[in-house]
Amino acid sequence: MPGAVARLACTMMLISCAGARPAHFGLSAGSLAPCPASPNCVSSDAADSVHAIPPLDLAVAPEQAWRAARTALEGMPRTRVVTDTGSYLHAECTSGIFRFVDDLELQLRAGEGRIAVRSASRLGYGDMGVNRGRVEDLRALLTREGILAPH
Repeated sequence: MPGAVARLACTMMLISCAGARPAHFGLSAGSLAPCPASPNCVSSDAADSVHAIPPLDLAVAPEQAWRAARTALEGMPRTRVVTDTGSYLHAECTSGIFRFVDDLELQLRAGEGRIAVRSASRLGYGDMGVNRGRVEDLRALLTREGILAPH
């Protein structure tokens, strides 16, 4: 019986790694939410070097780029699109081993010819570069497909 209790406790702990969907993301005054002070978030709307990442600059029509970005996200392992309004997208990205959930957001800024991006961990302080890597992987894929201008 003690082994079963330990397994149950371990399972409950791992399930809790997903964390609740945060209230501090989404659009605010036409921009993506600011990153928290912790270094586990990147955003093309951030001005500081810890959190800043370039936006996705489009090489094709905005509607085509948006469809390609969504398709790319749907093809990423353990990634689920939660919301897509046509100009704002929120996806949940789950890590393979511990099942941590990160939130990836895209905002189409058609008039600027770009997609703003934000990727943030729900839990913890650091992320070992996972969020920045996720955005750069998406950028590389869309650039190879001719959707984005070379960075």
